[in-house]
Amino acid sequence: MTEVAFSIEKTRFDVTYQPLEGTRLTTNFANLARGENRQQNLRKALAMIDERCNELASQEDAGGDRYRVELDIVSVNIELQAEEGAASFPVIEMLQTTVVDTQQGERFEGIVGNNFSSYVRDYDFSIRLPECSRNGSALPEDFGELHGNLFKGLLASDTYATHFSKLPVICISVSTSRTYHRTGYEHPVLGVEYQQDEFSLTDQYFGKMGMRVRYFMPPKSAAPLAFYFLGDLLEDYTNLELIATISTMETFQKIYRPEIYNANTPAGDAYQPSLKHSDFSATGIVYDRDERARLGAEQGRFVQENLIIPHGKTLEQWSARYSDYHHQLQGMTS
Repeated sequence: MTEVAFSIEKTRFDVTYQPLEGTRLTTNFANLARGENRQQNLRKALAMIDERCNELASQEDAGGDRYRVELDIVSVNIELQAEEGAASFPVIEMLQTTVVDTQQGERFEGIVGNNFSSYVRDYDFSIRLPECSRNGSALPEDFGELHGNLFKGLLASDTYATHFSKLPVICISVSTSRTYHRTGYEHPVLGVEYQQDEFSLTDQYFGKMGMRVRYFMPPKSAAPLAFYFLGDLLEDYTNLELIATISTMETFQKIYRPEIYNANTPAGDAYQPSLKHSDFSATGIVYDRDERARLGAEQGRFVQENLIIPHGKTLEQWSARYSDYHHQLQGMTS
């Protein structure tokens, strides 16, 4: 019988941050913390997050410097107990925000999730997906199922309940392969809602994790963000929690995809994102997108060699049993 457990380690993301040994180097925050410009990158990025937080919370703070956002990197390891022996492997990294009210001297726990980094996702998108393309074959039905069950297993674990009080929200860029249209709905913090013409592969992949998606362009933003969630995005989180997530992830996207998120003209009623857009402002923060693409393939091979090949059968059996168990549970409670 295979047992799967999870362990969590937290690391403060600040100007002194150094990526841990198991960190995916393509992760936004890890990429910024490397090279000769690392401290300048980190200082500017953190200042941008605080500035955006105070801008969005301006109804509560006319001075513009009341709030500060602290970030912790949440590193998740999978702990395997199987017939072939015990093993530990880094599977997921997320961010958790904390909002500091400098006027009142209070601290508010923010949302966990925000950025989402996954080695198994690297394997799926950098190894399995290209293989299907080369062979001219359709994606197998189980594409993303192991990854999704690992994520759901984490959320159902005592480990997660010990560290976090709410379900995660993942906030990433919209897809350049889709067109988005404004709806008539507007949220005071999340902003104007958009809907896409059809779900992307990323949307489907997050669906395997049990997450739904909505797209919002926050006030004074240039483009909508994709928010992946499990419960009720509008009711489960406070405005300040949502503000901290928007401030953090919009800042990373301005750095990583300035053509979209630091464009000089905001998205209109119909919008298709493009990395070929030329009317944008540079952030002055160094980010190597070419290196990120190259390392994605290397990380995919790393997880193939160190997790999938030695433990793939074991994980498949666990994933199948996990799915069967939760389907039975849903049947009993529906």
